Amino acid sequence: MTDPVPDAGEPIRVFLVDDHGLFRSGVRAELDRNVPDVTVVGEAGSVDEAVAAIRHLRPDVVLLDVHMPDGGGAEVLRQLRPELPEVVFLALSVSDAAEDVIAVIRAGARGYVTKTISGRELADAVRRVKSGDAVFSPRLAGFVLDVFSDRPGAAPPGDRSSTCSPAGSATCCACSPGATPTRRSRASSSSR
Repeated sequence: MTDPVPDAGEPIRVFLVDDHGLFRSGVRAELDRNVPDVTVVGEAGSVDEAVAAIRHLRPDVVLLDVHMPDGGGAEVLRQLRPELPEVVFLALSVSDAAEDVIAVIRAGARGYVTKTISGRELADAVRRVKSGDAVFSPRLAGFVLDVFSDRPGAAPPGDRSSTCSPAGSATCCACSPGATPTRRSRASSSSR
């Protein structure tokens, strides 16, 4: 079953960066087969390949692995973010370690989802970051918000409790720029 196309505009152009070819093939097949408003325009298995291809292709969204033998997602972001501010980066990783999440968010990623995400949820995350939302797997959202929060009583980075509404998605918590924890919960549950 395919997801409905949100509008009749151009498809969202996605580039995949992961050092595991089989994983890239699976993501590409899932998006190409089931998501008509998303087109995979390229892929790379290393930082150097990714930087060169992203510079050339200028995709809308880059799905970015965090750990790769030659530097990973944060290195891709360091090299490209200042030069290509219009390209949106979404980390897609097996890691849910606080230091990994914080490193790529500080480097400029617009969100971070784990590889346990479904194809439909990944497509939704791509759409959301493209439209300006920040998207995190719920397990990660709470400590990301706390690390960047100056509110009293914020949990330390190792506390992975979520601030997302229980009525929100089982996998993604989308947070609009500038949202407070209360508005985030409402936006997350009302936008579904």
